[in-house]
Amino acid sequence: MSAAVRRFGMAARLRPELRERYLELHRNVWPEVEATITACGIRNFTIFVTGDVLFGYYEYVGEDYEADQARMAADEATQRWWAETGPCQLPFTEGSDAPNWEPLEEAWHLD
Repeated sequence: MSAAVRRFGMAARLRPELRERYLELHRNVWPEVEATITACGIRNFTIFVTGDVLFGYYEYVGEDYEADQARMAADEATQRWWAETGPCQLPFTEGSDAPNWEPLEEAWHLD
């Protein structure tokens, strides 16, 4: 039996001087990174951008979110990807202790 779909939203800001670098990386996401995301139960992953604000959304369809997140974090290609993309991002809220993406609370949903 499959677990229920869990939805996640998150927000971050782009460092203005690295905006184009970040967008170029995402025009050409590494296939091994996409494969790991999929293998870890993530579907419908989308990143939207307006100015220097990023909004991310994805659905988790796996059985053990924490274990899948740990597996993703341990993946060598994903670590290299984060080393490339992480410096391009800032937390959404100034002064936040988040490294970049800040989770959003779901306020409403319609299927």
